[in-house]
Amino acid sequence: MTDHLPDEESEYAVRPNKSQLKREMAELKALGEQIIAMSERQRARLPLSPELLAAIDEYHRIPSREARRRHLQYVGKVMRSEDVTGIRDTLSAMEREQLGREVHLQRLEQWRERLIEEGDPAVTEFVEHYPAVDLPSLRQIMRNARRERDRGQQGNSARKLMKLLREAAGI
Repeated sequence: MTDHLPDEESEYAVRPNKSQLKREMAELKALGEQIIAMSERQRARLPLSPELLAAIDEYHRIPSREARRRHLQYVGKVMRSEDVTGIRDTLSAMEREQLGREVHLQRLEQWRERLIEEGDPAVTEFVEHYPAVDLPSLRQIMRNARRERDRGQQGNSARKLMKLLREAAGI
C-alpha cells in the first residue's frame, strides 16, 4: 500500500489545479466579452478564427438576455482554441494607439485655447508645427471664437477651430 503512495502523489502533481482552470476560463470569457463589445472594424484587426467570428455574430443576433449569457459561455469555450497571446498583444497595441490619439487631441485642445487667448503670436508658432493649416480660415475662426468667448456665448466657432486643427494635424 505504501508503494502506491508515491505514484498517486505524482499523479496529483501533474493534474491541473481546478481553481486555476476556473480563473483561466473566467479570463477567456472576459476577453470574449471585450471582443464582443468592439466594433467590426476593430475586431477585423484581431487574429480571430472564423469559428469565433461566427460565435460573436451569433451573439449579436440573440435577443434574450439569458440566451446571451449562455452563448457568452460558449464564446469563452471557443476562446480556448484561439491564439490568446496574439489577441492580447493586438489589443495592447490598439490601446496604445488610442492613448496616443487622446494625448494628441489634448495637445490640440491646448493649441486651441492658446490660439484663442494669444492670437497672432500663437498662430506663428502653430504654423511652424503644422504648416499644412489653412491660414486664412484659421485666423477667421480664431477671431469668431474670441468674439463668442468675450460675449459669453456658447458658439460653435471653438468647435470649428478644433476641427480645423485636427485636419491640420491629420487626425
